[in-house]
Amino acid sequence: MRLPSASQLIRKAFGRPGSGQSSAGLAIRSDIHPEETDFRMLTENSGDVIMQLGPDTKARYVSPSCTRLLGWLPEEMVGHGPEMFVPPEHLQNIAAAAALLLAGADEGEPLAIEIRRKDGKTVWVESKARIVRDPLTGVPGDFVLIMRDITERKRLEEQLRSLAMTDGLTGLGNRRAFDETLDREWRRTVRSAGQMSLLLLDIDRFKGFNDKYGHQVGDDCLRAVAAAIRDVLHRPGDLASRYGGEELAVILPDTDSEGALEIAERLRLAIENLGLPHGDNPEGGGRVTVSIGSATALSRSGGTIRMPEGLLLAADTALYKAKHKGRNRVEAALLLASEGPDAA
Repeated sequence: MRLPSASQLIRKAFGRPGSGQSSAGLAIRSDIHPEETDFRMLTENSGDVIMQLGPDTKARYVSPSCTRLLGWLPEEMVGHGPEMFVPPEHLQNIAAAAALLLAGADEGEPLAIEIRRKDGKTVWVESKARIVRDPLTGVPGDFVLIMRDITERKRLEEQLRSLAMTDGLTGLGNRRAFDETLDREWRRTVRSAGQMSLLLLDIDRFKGFNDKYGHQVGDDCLRAVAAAIRDVLHRPGDLASRYGGEELAVILPDTDSEGALEIAERLRLAIENLGLPHGDNPEGGGRVTVSIGSATALSRSGGTIRMPEGLLLAADTALYKAKHKGRNRVEAALLLASEGPDAA
């Protein structure tokens, strides 16, 4: 939901055009005008946090709802700027919005930011600002800032986003999550002139497993393998996903060939050690096993491999070799990848 316009509040807070009423001193004046009384009634009964900021962005007035949302009393916030509750990484967004208002815009677009409470916890708010200009000269004066709590909305949005990127059977990322992450991580690899790795895992003779034990047991097998993969991966940037059918994929940012091979072997052993029976898999000693193809790409000028497609093709080729060399093993490939327009 978009925030309501603050124009009525501003007229009541700062006077009507032609009145000559000044905005200075609203929070401390004793001779309160009727318009200001109306403003106070609106702000002090609103669930939104409404702030009057001076040209220096220091708060002159803060509505009582700030205590519920931010934990501070209004008098604790008066005299302080947004840096009191806005994390440093978001301050530049606030500064940019203020610059647009000072440059001539009367009202800013709603801005969703994560802010910091007095107790250190964070909440999401949608903020909207409006600048008040002198009715005679047009000179910019104070800002009115309205903040609305959207934490629950952001939680639901994140939940929906997570569902849209999650495979319903295994709980791993789905194909969409894989495609988006692979593209994003390769672009980041190009910017840093770094390297990244990709693992493709295929459950050995899984069709025979399904034929022998049934699809329900096959689904249970996939879930168990997915859980084993999650237990091995600990870095927050790594992504395990269901690439298709019994084929799984692991994206390993900032990982060289040696590191990828180490993780691949740990995955292979973890899945083998599950001890899931698979009578049609002689290469695995009658247990469920996986073959793994590992590929590592180095972003270097002069590279000729189109990315990220080349990384996927190399991992798939390595997986094919692992299967044809006896299954339940890891094979690897190393690429010198292009960092040209097609790659980035």
